[in-house]
Amino acid sequence: MGALDDGRFMLTVETLTDPEGTFDVTVADGRSDVPGVLFAVGGGGDPKRHAPLLEALAAKGHAVVAPHFTRIGPAVEEAHLLVRARRLRQALEAFVPGARRAVGIGHSIGATTLLALAGAVPWLGPGRPVAIEPLSRLSALALLAPTTGFFRAPGALDGVGVPLYVHAGSADAITPPSHAELLRDTLSDRVGVELHVTSGAGHFSFMHAPPPGTTEPLADRDAFLGGLVRDLQAFAAS
Repeated sequence: MGALDDGRFMLTVETLTDPEGTFDVTVADGRSDVPGVLFAVGGGGDPKRHAPLLEALAAKGHAVVAPHFTRIGPAVEEAHLLVRARRLRQALEAFVPGARRAVGIGHSIGATTLLALAGAVPWLGPGRPVAIEPLSRLSALALLAPTTGFFRAPGALDGVGVPLYVHAGSADAITPPSHAELLRDTLSDRVGVELHVTSGAGHFSFMHAPPPGTTEPLADRDAFLGGLVRDLQAFAAS
């Protein structure tokens, strides 16, 4: 890890090892007086698809920690959530050690994993809760096109006690706005929930490099992403 000449911090890729093998983590050094950022990628598993966002956060002095994962499909299994939660925790402890607080930012199933680390209990079906140890260092979450169907069991979101920035797209056929609205309707009485729904945005509009073959519904995705990056920079700094 290292700093650019103008004082911004650049992204590098490091490698960690856990009981299941090695995994890569995109990281950037940061200042100690601002929160770290723990980024949880969606089902595709590659945070490089969000590289301009991560670079923009690093440019503001945030330490950035973004583990890489294998693709999830066709269905989310308990092992997927457990591995992702464990590696997110391990990566944060490795690259932002100590008690320094961190803001979680996640897309799609990454948002699901961050909610679990913030105290929610995901359910994969009747009688199938997934036990994930909360990560107390998370002080706020920004959730992009979140997948929240895992949290419809009674009390599943009761453990969440941090403020949320939630952003959905009206044209998202994978996680429609009702997923984000569940968080507002369930949690706004206890924690701050800032909900945004962008007209015409789809599930992959939140990615700077969407998967090949996807069709972008927004007329000007670059303008949308520019505003999103500014929102997330402000949220991470608050």
